[in-house]
Amino acid sequence: MNWHAVRAIYRFEMARTFRTITQSIASPVLSTSLYFVVFGAAIGSRMGEVDGVSYGAFIIPGLIMLSLLNESISNASFGIYMPKWAGTIFELLSAPVSWLEVVIGYVGAAATKSVMLGILILVTARIFVPYEIAHPLWMVCFLLLTALTFSLFGFIIGLWADDFQKLQVIPLMVVTPLTFLGGAFYSIGMLPPVWQKIALFNPVVYLISGFRWSFYGISDVNVAVSAAAIVGFLAACLAAVWWIFRTGWKLKQ
Repeated sequence: MNWHAVRAIYRFEMARTFRTITQSIASPVLSTSLYFVVFGAAIGSRMGEVDGVSYGAFIIPGLIMLSLLNESISNASFGIYMPKWAGTIFELLSAPVSWLEVVIGYVGAAATKSVMLGILILVTARIFVPYEIAHPLWMVCFLLLTALTFSLFGFIIGLWADDFQKLQVIPLMVVTPLTFLGGAFYSIGMLPPVWQKIALFNPVVYLISGFRWSFYGISDVNVAVSAAAIVGFLAACLAAVWWIFRTGWKLKQ
C-alpha cells in the first residue's frame, strides 16, 4: 500500500475544503440551523411530541442525515470529477498508484468532511433544542458508515458524469426527495397504512430510522435491518468502484 500517495490525495482534498470553508462547512451548517429555527422552534412548539420525543429533538437525526447524504455525494463527486475535467486524471492514471489507494484518498477525504459537518450540526442543534443520545457508539457507527457509503456513491457519480450538470442530477433529483420522504421530518407510523408500506421501498427510510434509534431508542424499522441496509449498500458501492477501475470505464473524459 502506497500510503504516501494516499496521504497526498487526502491532504490535497482537505486543503481544498479549508480554502472554501464558507461554502463547504459554514453554508450547510447555516442552512440546517434555519431548519431548526423554522421546524424546531416555530412549528415544533405547536406539534408537541412524536413517539415521546419533542418535535424539535425528533428532527435532529433527519436533518443531520439530509446534510450528510448531500455533502458526502457532492464532496466525493466533485473531487474526482475535477481531475477529469482539467485533464490531470492522466497523471493519476500513469502514477504508481492502485485504484484502492485512489479510492481511499478521495473517499476518505470526502467522508472526513461529511463527518465534520455532521458533528458541527449536532453541536449547533444543542443551541436550539435539548436532546440526549441513547446509544452514542451506534450513533458514531451509523454516522461513519453513512458518510463512507455515500462518499463512495458520490465517487461513482463523479466518474460517471461528463459535465457539471450531471454532478447535481442525482443529489437534487433523487437523494434529496428520498430524504424528505424518508422520515426526516416525521415518523413513518404517522402515514396511512398504504403509504407506510410504500415508504419501506425508500432506502433512506432505513438510514434515518437507524440513526434516530441511536439517539432516542425509537425507530420505524428494526435497527438490525437498518444496519444491514447500510452495510449492503456499502458493499454494492465497493463492488461498483472495483468494476469501474477494473474495466477502465469512464475514467477519462
